[in-house]
Amino acid sequence: EIHLVESGGGLVQAGGSLELSCVLSGDTFDEVVIGWFRQAPGKEREAVANINVDDGGTSYADSLKGRFTISADNAKSTVYLQMNKLKPEDTARYYCAAVVVGDYNDRFAGDEYDYWGQGTQVTVSS
Repeated sequence: EIHLVESGGGLVQAGGSLELSCVLSGDTFDEVVIGWFRQAPGKEREAVANINVDDGGTSYADSLKGRFTISADNAKSTVYLQMNKLKPEDTARYYCAAVVVGDYNDRFAGDEYDYWGQGTQVTVSS
């Protein structure tokens, strides 16, 4: 069983930065892909970025490349999402999710992920 806990959200002005953290508990950290997703009120869930913790490979939503960076600290079983130059349209609840490496077809599809955290709210003021 895998449990995920997000933290680091908050209120920030446009142009500011936040770093989200996702701590995974369980003994399979090295065998998973961790994805960050976000969902704003009234909107569909959107994939943000993901990382294969085993080989370090990362992928990003095209619209967020250059502003967001995903990374992992295997020793801490933690995945980070560094968000820079935040915009009001980045306001959403951000979730991390996990899926075992190889047990998916599309790393950007939320339905492929088996474990989800409770999310952390990010609000960007104009």
